[in-house]
Amino acid sequence: MTLFALFGPPAITLLLFVIGVFPYALWVTRKKPSRTARLAAVGSAAALAAYGAGTFYGLAYTNPLDLCATKTASGDYVDSGRDYSLTSATVHHFPPSVTCHWSSGYSTDDVSFWVTPLLFAGLACATVCFTLILINRSQRRRAPHDNELDA
Repeated sequence: MTLFALFGPPAITLLLFVIGVFPYALWVTRKKPSRTARLAAVGSAAALAAYGAGTFYGLAYTNPLDLCATKTASGDYVDSGRDYSLTSATVHHFPPSVTCHWSSGYSTDDVSFWVTPLLFAGLACATVCFTLILINRSQRRRAPHDNELDA
């Protein structure tokens, strides 16, 4: 496994959150959105960042074998420190998963432990908040307005 595959996704995720704080802060200070809208934005950002980290920001789709093992001079993929060779790698798109299958019969999952809970928590938060926003908007449209003329 390369250093990028090990340290890259958490570092990029943290960097994306730090970069995302500035537009979020501008939006909150200028537009004054409701708490529900702010939580929907945070939940969406968390889900997107977790999905990006789970797919190793595209590396899982371009060459998943590089995530699992170290390539030798002969072109074989082996587990560093062991004598097992990599037989295959399976990539699942949702929830993101990269499973490495070894010649010993053992399989490992290379996606970080925090990716799936953060992905589902972000999706749940965004879904609930967007639903509440839609319910509030439909209730405001149905509510009678005080349009009586003063006579």
